[in-house]
Amino acid sequence: DFAGSGIVHLVGGIGAVTGAIFVGPRLGRWDADKESEFEGHSIPFCVLGTLFLWFGWYGFNPGSTAAMHDVETANRAALVAVNTTIAPCFAGLVVFILRRFAVAPKALDVCGFCNGILAGLVSITAGCGSVKHWEAIVIGGIGGCVYCFSSLLIQKLKIDDVVDA
Repeated sequence: DFAGSGIVHLVGGIGAVTGAIFVGPRLGRWDADKESEFEGHSIPFCVLGTLFLWFGWYGFNPGSTAAMHDVETANRAALVAVNTTIAPCFAGLVVFILRRFAVAPKALDVCGFCNGILAGLVSITAGCGSVKHWEAIVIGGIGGCVYCFSSLLIQKLKIDDVVDA
């Protein structure tokens, strides 16, 4: 488990869902006539926040190699950086395509694309130092699918996840 990813993301995810269940939905969240009030209001800020997080991941993942003093450790840091790029790219595209053609909202969903990128980052972090590039693509694709369908499940269960993450 590279850089403690499993424990960090598992605890964070369970904590977020538990918190959303205990706090409950916002007033009117599940009323059909108020649905548009609860959609994201600033796509540029969503994209900017995603870019900030993604940039930070490059400090976290390659930085967790803890050394680049010889060719072997430098190559490992490079592998980590490339995998940290490939998986979120593919995860974002998978979510973007799924939400356009297969699942709601059946439209070009930029915020869904951004959450897919974050799902890809979370998915690859644990194994980024020990998988090949093609495996990072598969991991990103699986992460994107898991995000897309778990997002639908959270909505079906009427759990109000404010950021849909």
